[in-house]
Amino acid sequence: MRAALACLALAACLLAARTGAEEVVLGLSKDKVAITATFEGSEILVFGAVKREVPIPEEPLDVIVAVAGPDKPLIVRRKERRFGIWVNIDAVEIDAAPSFYAVATTGPFDQVLSNVEDLRHRVSIPQAIRSVGAPATVGDAQAFTDAVIRIRKGNGAYKVEEGAVSLDEQTLFRASISMPANLTEGVYATRIFLTRGGEVVATYQTSIDVRKVGLERWLFNMSREQPLLYGLMSLAIAIAAGWGASAAFRVLRQN
Repeated sequence: MRAALACLALAACLLAARTGAEEVVLGLSKDKVAITATFEGSEILVFGAVKREVPIPEEPLDVIVAVAGPDKPLIVRRKERRFGIWVNIDAVEIDAAPSFYAVATTGPFDQVLSNVEDLRHRVSIPQAIRSVGAPATVGDAQAFTDAVIRIRKGNGAYKVEEGAVSLDEQTLFRASISMPANLTEGVYATRIFLTRGGEVVATYQTSIDVRKVGLERWLFNMSREQPLLYGLMSLAIAIAAGWGASAAFRVLRQN
């Protein structure tokens, strides 16, 4: 009995040592992104190091960087052409889908992270999307989630970049995350995972703040807080622009 208890205690100590053996020390090139009228996207450099209390294990280390924009619910509809027109025939509600999601890894995704760990930490794009139950009339609800992923991959909002994380001497890592011009305002959660053999051995989380600034922020607030004034101002600007263009055209014709 004593021998068994001693073995259990030794195993617990070894497990604790393994769990706290490595930690992430992270840095970001910038933790705030300002959206202006000339904003054409941004690039965030994620860099860091692995802090260790023990020698480097023989099994290779892998790093995963995941950046997620604010979650939003959405309704996905399927259309069919009937009697010469396109009509909605089915709809599925997606409980929450990130407006932007990028995953960068040191190697092939299925090798650096196991399916079990992916389910636990929700790292891959399909796991990052939370869907509620579909109506009983919809037999292929997963197709709606797949459609969201396909569309957002096409416009650059979702991406998986295998091999985009550089890892030097099993200690220093860096990755560049490109963010498109049509960013949604909010807090972008940034997660770092250290893995060995597909198992997560350490995690770290920080955030990137994305906000409109200057004139864009003023116009955005006005459109939400004073919609009537915003509409009248937009109408006045449109009329002035039309009159200005017409006057310039008349001057050019006279000359």
